[in-house]
Amino acid sequence: MLPILLVVSVFLVAAIAWIIYGVTRPPRQAYLVTPQSFAQISGPGLAVTDETWANQDGTKARGWLLRGTEGAPAIILLHRYGADRSWVFNLAVKLHETTNFTILCPDLRGHGLNPTVQWTSFGSREGDDVLSALEFLRGLKTPGNQPQVGQQLGIYGIELGGYAGLRAAERDQKVRALVLDSLPESPDQLFLAAVKSARGIDTPISQILARIGIRAYFLGRYDNTATCDVARGVNGPRILLLSGPGADYLRASTAALARCFPSPNNVEARTDLALTGYQQPSATGEQGEAYDRQVIEFFDRTLRIPSPEAAQQ
Repeated sequence: MLPILLVVSVFLVAAIAWIIYGVTRPPRQAYLVTPQSFAQISGPGLAVTDETWANQDGTKARGWLLRGTEGAPAIILLHRYGADRSWVFNLAVKLHETTNFTILCPDLRGHGLNPTVQWTSFGSREGDDVLSALEFLRGLKTPGNQPQVGQQLGIYGIELGGYAGLRAAERDQKVRALVLDSLPESPDQLFLAAVKSARGIDTPISQILARIGIRAYFLGRYDNTATCDVARGVNGPRILLLSGPGADYLRASTAALARCFPSPNNVEARTDLALTGYQQPSATGEQGEAYDRQVIEFFDRTLRIPSPEAAQQ
């Protein structure tokens, strides 16, 4: 029996490794659009720079930056699992043109072409990375060596990006506005959905083995804090929750999240949208324009209100 048990054990370990390695390295493809290709269509008026900065763990982050008016608010746009910064670039341009805010579109770790970090943690490390992106924005200077960004900061995130943004807002109480589209109830839910999508595996045994494997892969540092538990620590920003039938299982978890925040009066929830950022990368057409408009209007009216700190000065 011993040789048989050894063969079975080796097979199980190999199978788990195959699963974990695949889903922690999301699929990568050419960017849907780049600032250069966008400029060929819209003209040379749009100024976008490719920026890099350091994460808290010493790794490097990167993103496209659209500078707004000196001292104006800034917004970080975060894509979903398996996507990249080009998926939110269309919205970034519209936000910038409408509000003249500074907009930053990072690639989440493990995503985009030739990523600076090869793997994703399904939310926990990404939350730390968003904090680093916020600090990068606060440190930006104009050509006259003045602060580029004011005190008003906002975050837009879809699915994985939404969870990462929420974690950052829990720790950075100066974030004033959050737009969260189709969030999972936990990193585990997102992870298992990725296993099902990438490997076609969705059985109770495979889920147990996958959970064991992801924790072993991160040497016990895999963080599965429920989204609702994170939300309980977010007190202060205005929050807009978005989802719809096209987001599948994420619609229910997003609707349930509205009850988790400590200040319900600060939360707006619209979970019956015909189209969301989760469904397609670059919203076009009447439904796409309607989606973009409500995101832009929310940030515009929320971030133009002076923060309590600024009001006291």
